[in-house]
Amino acid sequence: MTSTAPTATRAVSAAPSRTAAVRRRRYGAPAVLLAPFFVLFTGATLVPVGYAAYLSLYAEHRSGLGFGGSETVFTGLGNYTRALGDAAFRGGFLNLAQYCLLYIPLMMILALVLALLLDSALVKARRFFQLALFLPHAVPGTIATLVWIYLYTPGISPVIGALNSLGAEADLLGHPLPAVVNMAVWEWTGYNMVIFFAALQAIPREVLEAAVVDGAGPLRTALSVKIPLIRSSLAVVGLFTVIGSLQLFTEPMILHGTTPSVVSTWSPNMYAYTAAFERHDYGLAAASSVLLALAAAALSFVVTRATRARGEDRPQPATEAAA
Repeated sequence: MTSTAPTATRAVSAAPSRTAAVRRRRYGAPAVLLAPFFVLFTGATLVPVGYAAYLSLYAEHRSGLGFGGSETVFTGLGNYTRALGDAAFRGGFLNLAQYCLLYIPLMMILALVLALLLDSALVKARRFFQLALFLPHAVPGTIATLVWIYLYTPGISPVIGALNSLGAEADLLGHPLPAVVNMAVWEWTGYNMVIFFAALQAIPREVLEAAVVDGAGPLRTALSVKIPLIRSSLAVVGLFTVIGSLQLFTEPMILHGTTPSVVSTWSPNMYAYTAAFERHDYGLAAASSVLLALAAAALSFVVTRATRARGEDRPQPATEAAA
């Protein structure tokens, strides 16, 4: 009797240690594997955002004509008030909204249509067309913009010259919004088409064969079977496209040196760049950047909630409903 009591006591005391060891083995490996990501995320995202938020609360005041030095003064939300009260900053958001309304639906529809065509059994040389459509994305954005500026500029552009010879006076840089949208569509359609095509290839072939047996044609199969089954890919591409569209900078910035119709504050990112590196107003630049980040976060939340709500409202198959 006396020998069994210490054994039971040791067994009870050893149970928590075994549980702790199991927990360490269970969570140790994921923690080690995720540590590099969190370190990079903290250093490349959280720290810059926090520093921008800190800078946005201060402003530099210069005395006299600027020869007396400058003084950093806490302004609170003063920089945010200045940014929101600036017509140039609000105009940049208006240009960005018009850009998103044109670019996002056009690019998404074009990429989806191309992916559906490549997934069709009637398409020959599928790999060639995949590579040809993806190649524009492989060209750096700056080089692509310079090429399009060459095609847009009167006097040197063969396209403008051909249109003028036909009697059509074309000024593609007079209204820069279509030009910027065209550049972005040319660059990103092939990239997103590859994502949609990969999702279409993952659809079980027996599902498509069942649709054909039921009498569905190619168009009906695409609209009723293929597109609903790749809805998650559509949502992810839409989310990333919204975030990327709000960061518009390269194309209008290069166009700024070519045409007077693109001012230095044409987009919110250009406004922040001009405030920081031309006017040296780092507080205003930080405040406008934080406002843009908040707008991106809000739109991302809206897109995520909208796609999730549509997924929940989607009717379930008969087998799942019966279960």
